[in-house]
Amino acid sequence: MTKSELVQKLSEANPHLYQRDVEVIVTAIFDEIAAALARGDRVELRGFGAFSVKRRDARIGRNPRTGDSVRVAEKHIPFFKTGKQLRDRLNTSAS
Repeated sequence: MTKSELVQKLSEANPHLYQRDVEVIVTAIFDEIAAALARGDRVELRGFGAFSVKRRDARIGRNPRTGDSVRVAEKHIPFFKTGKQLRDRLNTSAS
């Protein structure tokens, strides 16, 4: 599902809201999650999951084309862990 599809579904489910207002709300939520992760905070949405940032140390990698050693800098990677309710919902509907 894309962001525009999400906005469309929420607009259909809430006919009392204008689509442009729903788009502003969705954008504000995503922006706040991104800002919290950029600050190094953890974002937990009960029943859905938790977003956090994991740190990957600097290391020596290998260029697969040439085989040369390459220094890979430290990185911060966004990480999502599903909540128990979401996992249960996915696994019960798949059965």
